[in-house]
Amino acid sequence: MHIQHDQRTTSASSSGRIGRIVSVSGPKLVILLEPASGVDRHIQVGGLVKVRQDRSVTFGVLEGMSIPMPREAGDDRELQIAEVGLIGELVETAEGAPTFRRGVSTTPALNQAVEWADHHDAATVYSLADRQSITVGHVQQSPDVPANVAVDDMLGKHFAILGTTGTGKSCALTLILKNIITKNPRAHILLLDPHGEYGRAFGDMAEHITVDNFKLPFWLFNFEEVVEVVFGADRAKMANEIGHLRELIISARLSSVKDAKDAPWVNVDTPMPYAFAELMRLVDLAMGKLDANHALPALKSLRTRLSCLQAVQRYNFILSLGLTTRDTLRGVLSRLFRIPTNGKPLAVFDLAGVPSEILNVIVAVVARLAFDLAVSAGQDLPILLICEEAHRYAPQETGSGFEPAKRGLARIAKEGRKYGVSLGVLSQRPSDLASSILSQCNTVFAFRMSSERDQEIIRATLSDGSSALFSALPILGNSEAIAVGEGVSVPMRLCMAQLPAAERPRSSSAAFSMHWQADETATALDVAVGNWRGRAALTT
Repeated sequence: MHIQHDQRTTSASSSGRIGRIVSVSGPKLVILLEPASGVDRHIQVGGLVKVRQDRSVTFGVLEGMSIPMPREAGDDRELQIAEVGLIGELVETAEGAPTFRRGVSTTPALNQAVEWADHHDAATVYSLADRQSITVGHVQQSPDVPANVAVDDMLGKHFAILGTTGTGKSCALTLILKNIITKNPRAHILLLDPHGEYGRAFGDMAEHITVDNFKLPFWLFNFEEVVEVVFGADRAKMANEIGHLRELIISARLSSVKDAKDAPWVNVDTPMPYAFAELMRLVDLAMGKLDANHALPALKSLRTRLSCLQAVQRYNFILSLGLTTRDTLRGVLSRLFRIPTNGKPLAVFDLAGVPSEILNVIVAVVARLAFDLAVSAGQDLPILLICEEAHRYAPQETGSGFEPAKRGLARIAKEGRKYGVSLGVLSQRPSDLASSILSQCNTVFAFRMSSERDQEIIRATLSDGSSALFSALPILGNSEAIAVGEGVSVPMRLCMAQLPAAERPRSSSAAFSMHWQADETATALDVAVGNWRGRAALTT
């Protein structure tokens, strides 16, 4: 390719010329279109155009078109104007091979010709050169140009998938993860699945974790997380009980040490294993002391709370009800974060069976474990943590969720890059997601959004995109997204590839018309009642 070229002497018929520059303002150009060029019928907002310079080719995206003074149809005197936002340039390298890079070193001048970029140009601009990448679909304006995502750039600085329900977020995540795993079979990925959608999506590629086949031991919880489980919303009124619980947990943790005098490093948060039964025994022991009369009401209240937890079967996956326990920290980390992978580099943690009142606590524990493991491993065990419905765990509004869960995810977002832990968040309500987390996601896939508030959040977060791309948010089709940030070569509107029906997450809406046509209400009611009673039995 010969970059040096004077476009002003090239004929319109051979160049695909669409007009000339009549205004330059920073990264924006205004073009006077030439309808007689023969390519005007193909010109559309979001399309790629180029301006040839002496030592480079400057590329831009068509952001808008207008006719300032409309005339009768077919009047050649009618002016047609297009606005272009510059995105980058193709420059010669030391080796002589042209390479595309973001940013523009030489701004085009007035009267320079503007061409419509062809397939080769688009393929060059949207490619990712020598970076490891995955293909997730195609560029919307150029169906034969693949939409590629750079894996390390996307994961190194976190990513977000945002959009209204039903627009294709879950399928997009499945597609992205499948492609990552295919190229990186020894990945360490944990997907938090609050609705049990992804059970079938990954087949044998994933380890499926549920409350029925997994234990997240109570002793792994730090004190703040324990207090939330035991007292919940009543914790503000339970200062005495919480004070006693702190001392009892320290004693319980020390019970696993041969000589407590040799373990001054053990505190209320040290992950030393203890049995829940041991905690109950220590409460009874404290209540039986002669000098415990003044503390008896608080100790009785505490014991009642602990007994209630012990009696609810839904909490069995976190409580060790035996008289003894063992150190399972290594096993828990191994299964959650797939170390070693054992042919399954992805773990899907189905949170649908977790009691709603402690769901955020479980997320807080998992986020804390991911971060602490990454810090301890020193970048030798890179981990990707995916949070579906992230606004539930990390809401923007202070006090509306469990703050340690938000802090844990925010800590990964802010510091995870240094330690090799990446965060991926999905949300249908980006305006409700903590800005401290969303602002750290440097690659974003934005699906259709009709809410003005959500659109404003996206625009404020994604300074890397053009106004034309953002204006398309309300009219994107299903499985269409605007991708911006570190993980893509330039901001683009893309169409996600379609997954086979058997590999899609179970996230579709109920088929009202189909079910309302069939006479199945009696049978369905019997099944529903049986399931209802089965779940209710777990609460006693």
